[in-house]
Amino acid sequence: MTVVEALIKVEREDAYANLILPPMIRDLEERDAAFATELTYGTLRMLGLYDRILNSVSTRSVLEMDIEVRAVLRAGAHQLLSMRTPPHAAVDTSVDIARKFSGQSGSKFVNALLRRVSEKDIEEWIAQLSEGKPRGESLAIRHSHPEWIVNAYRDALGSWEECELLLAANNRPATLTLVARPGRSDGSELVELGAEVCALSPYAYRWSGSLRKVAGLIDGSVGVQDEGSQLVAILSSAAEVIGQDDRWLDLCAGPGGKAALLEAIGIQRGATLTANEVTPHRAELVRHVMVHPENVMVMDGTDMDLPASSFDRVLVDAPCSGLGALRRRPEARWRKSLRDLAGLVPLQEQLLLSALKLVRPGGVVAYVTCSPHIAETQGVLERVLRDNSFELMPIPAPYVGNTLQLWPHKDGTDAMFLALIRRLN
Repeated sequence: MTVVEALIKVEREDAYANLILPPMIRDLEERDAAFATELTYGTLRMLGLYDRILNSVSTRSVLEMDIEVRAVLRAGAHQLLSMRTPPHAAVDTSVDIARKFSGQSGSKFVNALLRRVSEKDIEEWIAQLSEGKPRGESLAIRHSHPEWIVNAYRDALGSWEECELLLAANNRPATLTLVARPGRSDGSELVELGAEVCALSPYAYRWSGSLRKVAGLIDGSVGVQDEGSQLVAILSSAAEVIGQDDRWLDLCAGPGGKAALLEAIGIQRGATLTANEVTPHRAELVRHVMVHPENVMVMDGTDMDLPASSFDRVLVDAPCSGLGALRRRPEARWRKSLRDLAGLVPLQEQLLLSALKLVRPGGVVAYVTCSPHIAETQGVLERVLRDNSFELMPIPAPYVGNTLQLWPHKDGTDAMFLALIRRLN
């Protein structure tokens, strides 16, 4: 019942599962909580495939059904096709829940459809639905992603084989990673609690226990942050600046993870970080994680009321489609569309140009997105760098090249993109 209620809330209220589910399962036994988490997240990830299967056994489209019935059917399909729940238990439980929401007629409808779903295993369903389909659509079916996202990944990676590895990685739960903010924590207390040291960021620790054990989350010395997010912040701070290097800006700082890490690094080097966020409530989140919350501003990053050349180093973690973090947000893939890029790409260009105005000649701007979509990465750079006042810098060692693209299937991180740009004059 809890899972179905969570699925309904995600759809009806555009809620995020990672925010609403934890309080809903807080009082459950550990085993039951784990089951509810897998059922909720798994259903949301594979929703596209399950809807295709349900549509093939029903005379009525899933989207035409009552939201409660739709949620019960999707969760039932996940239990039948992707979990070890015995088929009779999955069907019987789904029927009982449907009866509470929709009465006898709803329960009979759910019973009939799920029994038809149970007649094939998931590979048989995928084979049937994919027959005769082109490669992109076939992968979209198998790995339950919108086809436009599959094609965007293919364009960025250059091969269908790599694209499929990424799609599979998106459907595996992401490891929880902590950051021990330098000068505030050396990470030793995390190791003592059983955390594993990560390979890419010197401040990253892989965590599998209860977050209630991590005292540093309360005082801000420790945070939850993907290792890729940590790495692009670290590399942003490592890029060579010509001349002084003590005035730093995070132009789009909310919710504050990169700002907190950059501030910690900056304090050790005698630099002051100013963090800006356009939304007041997100700015408040940034204040909660910074040592100096008084350095948080609320301004439109595309039109900052600050003098040009005010900073030595600027980070632009631009609002983006978020296609690089789909493994963490199971419902996000179904909320994105190509239309979103039409508004995001111009905003990204405006923010980057604003940053290049705010940084002084000889200073560095780091352009970051949590998306590998070419329009949001190389496309933005190509247009901005037509101005010969700027140059693309090499990514600091040990990385090679003028941009960095991380990948879940290669690096075990979100698909973060980084470019470093020097203002020449």
